[in-house]
Amino acid sequence: MARSEARRAGVVGKPIEHSLSPVLHGAAYAELGLGDWTYERIEADADELPGLVGGLGPEWAGLSVTMPGKRAALAFADVVTDRAAAVGAANTLTPRPGGGWAADCTDVEGVTGALRAAGGFTTGHRALLLGAGGTAAAALAGLAELGIREVVLAVREPARAGQALETAQRVGLRVRTERLDDVDLAAEVPAADVVVSTLPAGAVDAHAPALARSACLLDVVYHPWPTPLATAVAAAGGRLATGLDMLLHQAFGQVEQFTGRTAPRRAMRDALAAATGGQVPLPL
Repeated sequence: MARSEARRAGVVGKPIEHSLSPVLHGAAYAELGLGDWTYERIEADADELPGLVGGLGPEWAGLSVTMPGKRAALAFADVVTDRAAAVGAANTLTPRPGGGWAADCTDVEGVTGALRAAGGFTTGHRALLLGAGGTAAAALAGLAELGIREVVLAVREPARAGQALETAQRVGLRVRTERLDDVDLAAEVPAADVVVSTLPAGAVDAHAPALARSACLLDVVYHPWPTPLATAVAAAGGRLATGLDMLLHQAFGQVEQFTGRTAPRRAMRDALAAATGGQVPLPL
């Protein structure tokens, strides 16, 4: 891509003003010499997304999609990757050469990259997953890619675990669902090769001491930081991957799909670290 070929990209969601994606993509385009590329925040909800994307011109190289539009992005696309179909949502839209849009879910790369680089995960067959929302679905697909075959799904309300269970079935995972308040974490955490919490800030604080016994833990929360769970893991000497690690690693694939070039990982990591005050190490 020549420097003079101006292209546009952006992140779509609602609310969107606090998105860190412009930090990551802006750093990538600068490092790649794409000085005429721009990346902007676009506020739109799920109902507004199809009309917005359908009206974009040929100068658009791609869109990052955040909540609440990920399922709408999947439904809108003309072509869908296997992993996006498995998750039931898409965080990446790219224009097809012949027209229309393709959907992918690099959130899966966010999970696998974070667990490998920051969590130190290498191999295992059993996981404990807290939560059953959209992030949990991406986590299940990522865990399957890492070789996990069995998952204990600890949720606040089992009746709302349908999306996660559908994803687990699509990627071939065996799942046992437990109510979070009833699960025996003293037994389940040591039995798991990896623990992933997709619950919001405050929802797992009471369980932090038990969860901190995990040899490898991913806590998707990164604000406010440090979380009680992160503090407990640090005190226990464990390995912790965070939502910032996920954000970083999912952005690599997006940059590559938008630009057709290898993502400049170090430049993107350094920009994210600077923007967040170096609050987490962000290993590559």
